Amino acid sequence: MSTGPTHAMSGLLAWAAVTALADHHPIGQLTPQSWAVGAVLATGAALLPDLDHPSSTISRTFGPISGGASALINSISSFVYRTTRTRKDSNRDGGHRGLTHTLAFAVAAAVGTTAVVQQSQKWALPVLMFVFAGLAVRGIMNDWCPKKDALLITVVSAVITGVCLAWTARTAASAAACGVAVGVGCVAHYLGDAITEQGCPILWPIPLAGKTWFPVAPPKVLRMQTGGKVEMTVVGPLITLLSVWLSAAALQQAGALPFLGGIDLLPV
Repeated sequence: MSTGPTHAMSGLLAWAAVTALADHHPIGQLTPQSWAVGAVLATGAALLPDLDHPSSTISRTFGPISGGASALINSISSFVYRTTRTRKDSNRDGGHRGLTHTLAFAVAAAVGTTAVVQQSQKWALPVLMFVFAGLAVRGIMNDWCPKKDALLITVVSAVITGVCLAWTARTAASAAACGVAVGVGCVAHYLGDAITEQGCPILWPIPLAGKTWFPVAPPKVLRMQTGGKVEMTVVGPLITLLSVWLSAAALQQAGALPFLGGIDLLPV
């Protein structure tokens, strides 16, 4: 997989790109408040698929709670892999890069998020914001104070959630936009994994080359090593710059950056 910071920023980039370029679609006409909520959800969702790995950094986000959830997800993913693999798929027991790394999961996560937010803006949205803010912080600050990181991340997540909810207090968040944000965040993760050496089984359960868990990936010459020089010096910084630019363009489109005057950040 790509490193945590790269995954996190790719989620923000995906959300910023979708909202900035969808000028004539409802998702491109969000209020600044709804956009910010979506940005938090998408950034966190870009780390969500790796909860299928109990040993991953992201599984330590909220200490034993996230660790237990990760172990459960890994078991479910492993079971699904074993029961749906073909003879041509590798014979492995682990659940990493399994169910949570498929488009089926991304769709389920998006639909589930939409349904949950529709049920309650008062309790469901704050809970989702808190969880995904934690994943985002954990991904970006993956080496931050390892002995007490769960406590610090919990506090920072609570602060981010409180600030966002206070800003959006008078504006109802779009449930559909929240679902889209989580969906695009997951897809951003898959694309990041797909360009690494292992590839990603995005299209499960569609059989490709006789494999239901076919690792979708570009030619080997275009793949990168996780945490290698290409990711750390080229891909990561480029994704960060693009995410900042497109986020500014999306917010400008939403009317949140009046100080830019007549400067058009997205002249298309």
